[in-house]
Amino acid sequence: MIGTPLPDPRDQITDHLNQALEQFFGTGKKIQHVDSGVSGERELTFGTAHGNKLRAKREKIAPELKRLSDSGANLYQACTELKIGHKRAVLIASENKIKFKDS
Repeated sequence: MIGTPLPDPRDQITDHLNQALEQFFGTGKKIQHVDSGVSGERELTFGTAHGNKLRAKREKIAPELKRLSDSGANLYQACTELKIGHKRAVLIASENKIKFKDS
């Protein structure tokens, strides 16, 4: 209809949300608290084949990185000896809970 104002889309969304909330709580349902960091998502990857291959390669390096950490090497020395990048070493260490003396 020409000349009649259109309803505000924000008001429509707000009304719909309020109706959904009333319906949810009206049926006796309650809010469930989920702790921070807890979810149904898989950690770091989404299960892709490429991601799985990369993880398998990192898992092969992890025992050597752990051995170097236990022997007292710092992260830089371990990266140099294994010929891997700093970011990759940090990722492997965080995935396998490896601690270095300089971190």
